[in-house]
Amino acid sequence: MSNPPQTQSQRQIVVLISGSGTNLQALIDAQNTPALPNTRISLVISNRKAAYGLTRAIQAIPPIPTAYLALQTYLKQNPGKTRTDYDEEIARLVIHKKPDLVVLAGWMHIMSENFLDVLSGDKILEAEEKVQKAIPVINLHPALPGTFDGTNAIDRAYEAFQKGDINHSGVMVHRVIKEVDRGEPILVKEVEMKHGEPLEEFESRVHKVEWEVIVQATAKALQEISPI
Repeated sequence: MSNPPQTQSQRQIVVLISGSGTNLQALIDAQNTPALPNTRISLVISNRKAAYGLTRAIQAIPPIPTAYLALQTYLKQNPGKTRTDYDEEIARLVIHKKPDLVVLAGWMHIMSENFLDVLSGDKILEAEEKVQKAIPVINLHPALPGTFDGTNAIDRAYEAFQKGDINHSGVMVHRVIKEVDRGEPILVKEVEMKHGEPLEEFESRVHKVEWEVIVQATAKALQEISPI
């Protein structure tokens, strides 16, 4: 008699958001489908209390655990603490879940180096164990590599197109390193720019590409970390 096949443990991701969570929704819809097989979102963290992405997580089937921690709230409640201390508290929330991967999906806060140092195991938080296996972090950014780093990338690309400086833009998911939006791209997709198109329509098309790319890049990153 042959032995029964072994059940492979699910790959787990933690997703960080700040807003409506449409990119999170793409990941929720894709988990445990052929697009993102054997994968579960184990935690959604938001730095904004009113972020609708938290509702999306709670309403998922099954519901996804959530956490909320805002920078200004944290600083008011912890006099003497700094932005770096806040980033370490976000890292603490992450490492408690022991995920295979962290996905920044519209996370509107630039992390300090300490966040990455905790997840890589280079820094040990007080009352926590050392992270034995580095937890990679990837980020969705609505621009092509080397263009429009930081905030308002869609608006800035649209403005550059109006001036004739560019004729297309794009979306990428890249590895998060200590330089903002400069990590190695995992997946890049160009987005056509159309003359006479309102900003809102261009933005809508960019978001639709984001929903595809974030799932594809997450699957690719997980396959490198924990192949199935």
